[in-house]
Amino acid sequence: MKPSPRAGVPAPKPRRRSGPVVYLTKQVEFSASHRLFNPDFSWEKNCEVFGICNNPNGHGHNYVLDVTLAGRPDPQTGMIIDLKQLKEILDALLIAHVDHKNLNLDVDFLQDCVPTVENLVIRFWERLDGRIPGCVLHELSLYESRTNFVRYQGAERKSGR
Repeated sequence: MKPSPRAGVPAPKPRRRSGPVVYLTKQVEFSASHRLFNPDFSWEKNCEVFGICNNPNGHGHNYVLDVTLAGRPDPQTGMIIDLKQLKEILDALLIAHVDHKNLNLDVDFLQDCVPTVENLVIRFWERLDGRIPGCVLHELSLYESRTNFVRYQGAERKSGR
């Protein structure tokens, strides 16, 4: 049997898209509960630092997450990513793990942190970065309420590297 003419030849790399970079934001929502406390603190110190958010039974939020991607539109589809595909990725990598969960107890990737909105957005970035095909994760904005939210653009961009 003769080997295929392409045997041993690496597959061609996908061509990089050219043209302007655009930023696409997909918004997703989830509901979750948490308790803000540090197990290394005394009860008094936790109450002082976290106030009513240190309630031993926790409290809940209806979170809103804006996921902003950077990319160049595909010349055939005009999209940087199909929004249905993006929703499926976000659901599988993130929403299915946090929606209607106790963030302190039910979410493995949050077990070793105080689940503040600041820590959540960093952990969410770690789950998503590099896992959305054809795009670069540009920014996450996580809203804990109408009036409290954080934005994060990754550790490298934040530190100026």
